[in-house]
Amino acid sequence: MIVEKTYISNLLLIKPDVFRDLRGYFYESFGLQKYEKEGIDAVFVQDNVSRSVKGTLRGLHYQIGTSAQGKLCGVLLGRVLDIAVDIRFGSPTYGKYFSVELNDESHNQLWIPPGFAHGFSVLSETAIFSYKCTAPYDKANERAIIYNDATLNIDWKNDAPLVSQKDLLAKNFVQIDHDFIYKID
Repeated sequence: MIVEKTYISNLLLIKPDVFRDLRGYFYESFGLQKYEKEGIDAVFVQDNVSRSVKGTLRGLHYQIGTSAQGKLCGVLLGRVLDIAVDIRFGSPTYGKYFSVELNDESHNQLWIPPGFAHGFSVLSETAIFSYKCTAPYDKANERAIIYNDATLNIDWKNDAPLVSQKDLLAKNFVQIDHDFIYKID
């Protein structure tokens, strides 16, 4: 397993060892000791899986308070553009985003700690997206930023996104509260 730091602190790209042969492939999608050794000492309490069609755009979602979630994201089938936006007020990268294609060929994962808004855009005909969470879903503490926010200016690689009604009602980036304060590591 190779773990790469991104230009945004605490956001990590994980490249698992994938063993392939004539039968297919095998990889370890999570191993507590290996991930702890790499600095991901999160306790995961919920796993989520979504299936989406091409053009679907989900996000930008986050939870606040005791419901703040860290997410270990990967793709089981297809290809997505995964996005994490730094919403830690005072961070040198506050309001910046990191994007990476996650797919069923590389099996790479993105570790997104609390303090980030998250979303993805489906690039393939179908995608099955999987993510482990460090806190259970809590509707009362759920927040969202509108996907096409002018300040963030995210290139979703999607000209005609399929977006839920709930996500279309999300706030602009400049309207969000400072729920996360950046702390120097």
